[in-house]
Amino acid sequence: MAPFIFDKGIPVKLNVGGIDGILRVVVGLVLVVLAAMGTIGLWGWIGIVPLATGLAGWCPAYTILGIRTCASKAAT
Repeated sequence: MAPFIFDKGIPVKLNVGGIDGILRVVVGLVLVVLAAMGTIGLWGWIGIVPLATGLAGWCPAYTILGIRTCASKAAT
């Protein structure tokens, strides 16, 4: 059974793997923190996107493009 995104009953296959997910979370956190501090301006809040996709393990753009950076075993 595929994992459910946000426990709303929407089945999705994970497509963001280990290193990819870690990099997304780190970059997302850096952007959000810098935006919150006023260092890089409002555009830094876009860091919420990589942060969320890294934590969820699923990226809608990867789904559209057919990209998967995680192992097949973890995606089922």
